[in-house]
Amino acid sequence: MNKTLLAATSAAILAMAAPASAQVVVTVSSEQTTTWVRNFNPFNQTSARATTKDFIYEPLAIFNRLKNQTEFRLAESFELADDLKSITFVLRDGLKWSDGEPLTADDVVFTYGYLKQFQALDFNSVSALLDSVEKIDERTVRFNLLQPNSLIANTIVGMPIVPEHVWAEITDPVTFTNETPVGSGPLTEISRFTPQVYEQCRNPNYWDAESLKVDCIRLPQLADNPQVLAALADGTLDWATSFIPDIDNTFVAKDPEHNKYWFNPSSLVSFQLSMITPDENNRKAFTDVNFRRALSMLIDRQTIVDIAGYGYPLINEDPSMLGELYKAFANPEVQVQFGQFGKFDPEAATALLDQSGYVDKNGDGMRDNPDGTPIAIDIEIPNGWTDWIDAVQIAMESLQGAGLNVKMSTPEESVWSADLIAGKYSMTLNALASAAHPYFPYIRSFNPEDFGKSRFTAPHWENAEVMDLLGQYTQIKDPAQQQEIMNKLQMIVAEAMPVIPVYNSPAFYQYSTRRFTGWASAENPIVSPVVSNANPGRLIQLLALRPVQQ
Repeated sequence: MNKTLLAATSAAILAMAAPASAQVVVTVSSEQTTTWVRNFNPFNQTSARATTKDFIYEPLAIFNRLKNQTEFRLAESFELADDLKSITFVLRDGLKWSDGEPLTADDVVFTYGYLKQFQALDFNSVSALLDSVEKIDERTVRFNLLQPNSLIANTIVGMPIVPEHVWAEITDPVTFTNETPVGSGPLTEISRFTPQVYEQCRNPNYWDAESLKVDCIRLPQLADNPQVLAALADGTLDWATSFIPDIDNTFVAKDPEHNKYWFNPSSLVSFQLSMITPDENNRKAFTDVNFRRALSMLIDRQTIVDIAGYGYPLINEDPSMLGELYKAFANPEVQVQFGQFGKFDPEAATALLDQSGYVDKNGDGMRDNPDGTPIAIDIEIPNGWTDWIDAVQIAMESLQGAGLNVKMSTPEESVWSADLIAGKYSMTLNALASAAHPYFPYIRSFNPEDFGKSRFTAPHWENAEVMDLLGQYTQIKDPAQQQEIMNKLQMIVAEAMPVIPVYNSPAFYQYSTRRFTGWASAENPIVSPVVSNANPGRLIQLLALRPVQQ
């Protein structure tokens, strides 16, 4: 489909969806799929709509890393006990759910009891950290911890709070699609829903209604990056998160006065191998650190950044995963001992494969396991993620050139996510959201409690010492002692190389000032404004928007 037809299709969808009343509507692209499925279950990690968290279910608080401050939302404060074994949240006065029922401490207590009852919902594994959750009064909740944890607030606020009077009646919350949600956020009402477009409108009982100057967000179904670009270029999108090739020429130049973007360093993108893949032959290779190191040295990161990424990302050759984003925490010994495994070096890679016994045993021109069993790697990438598809194609050239049997498949994003969560894949690219400090990428990647719940643990790599050190990290306040632990963690991860870092992607964010002002930018860095569901800061951006007076 050519760009003109894509643009026409997008415009037709938007025109068809135009509301009859003069509402203030922001048109958004926060996820790409071939059809919309009506699912607003905030605990669902695969098929729930990306506008569920934050916009329908407001968090207790948001940690704004750009300003290094806490943005309180449903909660007006929290206090961590001196012994780090409890934390107390105070809710705002007068909160209501979108159906008018009171939102109280009972709902918070219920939610965390629910997570304990239905472990599959607990995508942050927070219930494993809690001894109990108790109501102090109608607005106050105390979380009692099993172990001291100086960072527990980050984990707690990452889980959505749901209404007891609705969810207590749900017999199977794991498969519940929550088609008509009752929420706490600014946009809870699903006023229109079709496979091609849906609209999510103002909560009639929102506590911060005075700040909200937008009536609805409209989500046209756009399947891939080119369709998003077409909709951006013809002015039908106000706010998007998408990879846009040659963005100055393909987007900004179409309307230099209004078409804008702002990229800041963000999530780590890495190649990952499933340590529990159902393919026994692949599993033999993937669980061998020498095989993983060789693969890493066969990845031409700079070419991927320059060609697939159009020069936008920041290369990451750090085998400990941290890279430039967390350079303040870096252990220099990592580069001394293991730095060579993060650099593109085909000769060293093939030599390591040869030395480790990965040679062609059956004469078909492809490397096999040392025992002669074949290796056949399928790299899964979501359909439509064109920059990642290009990155894989670049990587495949050097992998195949080294004699590895590698191909690529492009399932739907929901299928890909489910495969990563279950470990039922061979190899993939995966992204891990940025955080305030490196404790979080480590715990999100390697916590066995999250295996089977989150795609961020896709390798299913276990290391008891890593988990022990991460546990210690949260039980102390002294920065020097914490850095000692972080130094050890980096060395363990770098030596084992359970993931293969490629780059830190920019936070893809495009916007138009034609209809709205208040956008975050390099000149106005109020928050990370990316509209994907991995960024709760998007709620702050939504509340900052102001319609342009026509």
